Order: sequence, then C-alpha cells, then structure tokens
Amino acid sequence: MTEMQNDLKMPKIALGTWAWGEADGAGQVFGNSFNVDDLKPVFEKATELGLNLWDTAAAYTNGQSEKILGQFVKDSDRSKLLLSTKFTPQMADDTDKAIENMFNGSIKRLQTDYVDSYWIHNSADVEKWTKEIISLTKTDKVKYIGVSNHNLAQIKRANEILHSAGLKISAVQNHFSLLDRTSETSGILEYCRDNDITFFSYMVLEQGALSGKYDASHPFPEGSERAKVYNGKLAQLGSLIDGMKVIATEHKVDVAQIATAWAVAKGTVPIIGATKVKHIEDAAKAAEVKLNITEVNQLDKLGDETAVETTREWEQSLK
Repeated sequence: MTEMQNDLKMPKIALGTWAWGEADGAGQVFGNSFNVDDLKPVFEKATELGLNLWDTAAAYTNGQSEKILGQFVKDSDRSKLLLSTKFTPQMADDTDKAIENMFNGSIKRLQTDYVDSYWIHNSADVEKWTKEIISLTKTDKVKYIGVSNHNLAQIKRANEILHSAGLKISAVQNHFSLLDRTSETSGILEYCRDNDITFFSYMVLEQGALSGKYDASHPFPEGSERAKVYNGKLAQLGSLIDGMKVIATEHKVDVAQIATAWAVAKGTVPIIGATKVKHIEDAAKAAEVKLNITEVNQLDKLGDETAVETTREWEQSLK
C-alpha cells in the first residue's frame, strides 16, 4: 500500500462519473443521460457501503459530471469523501493561469474548497503543464498530484520536474484491463511500485464489454460510441468471457466482478463507472474477491489471446 493510500485511507475501488450528465458530446460514449435524480440513490448506496472515492474531470460531459457530484458533496460530510478531478490541457484557456482557472471552475462545480487528487489529464506538453501545476499544489487546495494517460518516459519526466520543486507524482491513472495490459508490460506498474505511486486503472470493464452482459448475440445498442468500438470485437471475447464465468462461479460472483478483482490483484485501484445502484453493490462485492495467482495468470493468458485492440482516440500507445 502506498503513502497516498495510507494517508487517505482509500477504499480498494474508486467510483467513476464519466457518464454522468446529458448524453451529448462526451456523453455519447455511453449513449445514456443521467441526472441528479437518477444518481442520488447511487451516491447514497456508495456512502452506505463505504465507497467514498469519486473520480471526475472538468472534461466529463462538459462539467456536468462535476456539477452533479457537487450536488451530493454539499449535502455530505466532506471529510469523509475523497474527490479526484482533472486538468485537461486541450481545454486550457490562453492565460498564464490556465490550470488555476480550470481548477477553480472544478471546485466551484464540486462545491468544495479542495480536492484530494488533481490530475494532468493527458500528456500534451509534459514540460509545460507539469511545471504549471506546481504553484497550485503549493496551496492547501490539492493534496496529491497525478498524471493520466502518460507513458513511462513521460511519467518519469514529470516526476523529475516535480522532484526539483520538492514534490512528486503520487498517482498514475491509465487505461488498464484484461484487454489492455500495456501499463504492465511497458513497466509502468513496476515503476509505480518502486516509487510509492498509486496506480488507478480505468476502463477495467472496457465500458461493459467485459461485464458478461454483452456478446455477439447481445451487442451494445446501436448509436453509441460503445457500439461502434466494441460490437465488432465481441465475438473475439468469447473464450475470455467463458473463462471469467468459470472463475466467477468459483467465487460466487458475476463476471464483471472478476474483471475488477483482477485489477485489484494486480495492485491497482480500479475506477468503476457508477450509474446504477447495482454497480455500487457489484463494486463492493468485487473488493472482497481474492484471486489466486493461478487465476490471475489464466486471465492474463485468455486476455492476451483475444488479440483485441482497445486503445481509444484520446490515448497514446504505451507499448
């Protein structure tokens, strides 16, 4: 367990709000709309089950995600919540206070005066934005600095820049799943372990493709980004899903919980999209599943054998 995990007393699983808001623009990745009334029971169930780490970003549904989460934050004990949000370089204004301005917009929408983790959302101009974030983290408004969608060389360089100011990267957040282990095979997970950095894995369920709910006969509904990306690949996932079902039966859980438990077994903190109460209940169950090394290795092999490529348009290859 890293210093960050110990200090914040983090749960094993974080909850993602990428899909929160109206289904326009970024929301079309999921093809659904989720408002405050839809999501209030989700937040309440998470609180009940002790899942208190919420991950969002200014970029998610153009700030709607943060705004909805903020509605729940204002009615909660802030000291019992862990909030994670992000600076997206492509959304930066043209002032010399771009990070500060975006951050201030985020905390206003979140109805808080600080965040536990603040991330540079992607690796656009590592030299510039890593230096720019330093002044913000000198305040009491940000506890930990993270970088997302960075490759190993960029993570190392960002850490060098922060070290020169007496700071460090405390967290890395990358796409990581049974279909995309490049953060492992490229050495990023090892670097994080060696440098006391918490690794957050997103898209662990590949937006539902590894949930056991979808297959070639039961594809994603047409019209969403998920359908375009995954429907043509579902047939290739058959053997992997079958293997996950066997392990799920052994542990008396669902297929989706095996994908999540695998990410925990790899030493990562998976971020699970939370739009339904069942997602919260499943995440809590997955946190209790302990896969053995044989099961982990078997899942690695089955995932690799699919030969499915799931790198998305906003990501760089980490190979």
